[in-house]
Amino acid sequence: MVSAGDFRNGVTFEMDGKVYQIIEFQHVKPGKGAAFVRAKIKNVIEGAVVEKTFNPNDKYPTAYIERKDMSYSYSDDGMYYFMDNETFDMIPVAEADLPDNFRFVKENDICKILSYKGKVFGVEPPTFVTLEVTHTEPGVKGNTATNTLKPATVETGAEIRVPLFINEGDMIRIDTRTCEYMERA
Repeated sequence: MVSAGDFRNGVTFEMDGKVYQIIEFQHVKPGKGAAFVRAKIKNVIEGAVVEKTFNPNDKYPTAYIERKDMSYSYSDDGMYYFMDNETFDMIPVAEADLPDNFRFVKENDICKILSYKGKVFGVEPPTFVTLEVTHTEPGVKGNTATNTLKPATVETGAEIRVPLFINEGDMIRIDTRTCEYMERA
């Protein structure tokens, strides 16, 4: 059990049958009246973020979210299959449960599979990936004075904005948290 007075960023707990994670919290002690905790909480399964006020004495059961490293194997009919590297079990994940930044993941990349009480609800792709540029317009010589970006397609089929000096066949690093080009690899 975790009390609202012990809330910290990242703490997960159960409330009203749903799992929430603390994003921000603030202990408020007004001049008049009782103290309270104002928190911004995220529904871990659905992704919705709400602000809620708690009495510091409120207690909630702690929710343990399992994060397990698994390698992405293949996709078939809207299902994506991940292999447990220890037991070699295959776990299917629906396309709807994948984040937008999953488009940068290649086969055999290691991802974190998030589950609660055995039910998989999310996938965290690797933070940085190295991919090959398969299509981009050639940069015009002398057009490097400004920080201009052009569209490029990488080997997974995802499109990203890259600097003008990047050409087809170049290997680039991408930050999957921001979905932006970082550097040449």
